[in-house]
Amino acid sequence: MPPDVIAYTGGRIVTPSAVLDPGWLTVDGSRIVAIGRGTPPPHRQTVDLDGGWLLPGFVDLHMHGGGGAQITTDDPDEIRRAVAFHRAHGTTTTLASLVTDRLDRMLAAVGVIADLIDAGEPGIAGIHLEGPFLNPAKRGSHHGEYLLAPDLAAFHRLRDAGRGHVRVITLAPELPGGMELLAEVVANDVIAAVGHTEANYVQARDAFAGGARLATHLFSAMRQFHHRDPGPAGAALANPGVTCEVINDGVHVHDDAVRLAVAAAGPGRIAFITDATPAAGMSSGRYHLGPVPVIADHGTVRLTDGTLAGSTLTMDAALRHAVRVTGLSIVDAAVSAATTPAAVLRLTHRTGSLSPGLAADLVRLDEDLQVRDVRLSSG
Repeated sequence: MPPDVIAYTGGRIVTPSAVLDPGWLTVDGSRIVAIGRGTPPPHRQTVDLDGGWLLPGFVDLHMHGGGGAQITTDDPDEIRRAVAFHRAHGTTTTLASLVTDRLDRMLAAVGVIADLIDAGEPGIAGIHLEGPFLNPAKRGSHHGEYLLAPDLAAFHRLRDAGRGHVRVITLAPELPGGMELLAEVVANDVIAAVGHTEANYVQARDAFAGGARLATHLFSAMRQFHHRDPGPAGAALANPGVTCEVINDGVHVHDDAVRLAVAAAGPGRIAFITDATPAAGMSSGRYHLGPVPVIADHGTVRLTDGTLAGSTLTMDAALRHAVRVTGLSIVDAAVSAATTPAAVLRLTHRTGSLSPGLAADLVRLDEDLQVRDVRLSSG
């Protein structure tokens, strides 16, 4: 056996279909080589899981900051700090997500993130623009003065600044020009996400039929579900081609609503996200989410008027909540935390599950599902 092959043994290996208990997994450099149940072949180097869990690295489609640092900035070191904070909590792949700001500041931030990706910064899979083309009535924590009506020229400026790294853009399709913008987004191979929207069921259904394939933080900042007008949430859950983001922190979405969403769509269409702000991992106090001041208090983040404004969530906490409170199996929770979001980004050939040939993006958890260590294939 080559000396650089490492075997993880003595624990539970979580695959997309089962838990191998006891299981083993071998890594050669940056790639998973083999996986199995029972006693592994002899290896020179082993890592004892000590009865704990080995999961694929988490994939977060929606992260605005953490550890006191944020993404909507032209400071590359601050962006690196935010990404590193979430990596320590198991996120090995993330979209750097911008909130609405003045267009010139958004362009600057997009350019800096593109520079980081081009330079090989580990863990950043692309850029998510949560705005500026949102409905003011559902803007949540987004700065109302900086929202823009759907504008093809503004979209192209943002896309061009990203140099191919803008992967997702959230928009409100019901706005005048919204469907035209959606068609242009899809035509440019960017994922259109429906969110911060007052769309009714028919408008949302038409947006998904028109190529949108992601619902931004399901149930939050969108027209409410009604039995005679299921709204964007109903349209997303009913469409088998749509993936639904869920902030699974027990605050943004009632646990029974999460259970209903998983029952309707299955873990293969539910992607856990953090929607994390710079307050994640920090003490209570005042922070900024882009240009907007927010207040963190005992695990929640709000505007001064009490409106929820992102979260303090990390992906490992989302997974623990899914298993301990929502009632998902650890297999289904890992699918929603890694496999499903990787599929949204068309990265399942590289990451998102523990399978031979994929990147060795690994999260080691103890028996209580607390992170013990994180391995990033490129780090």
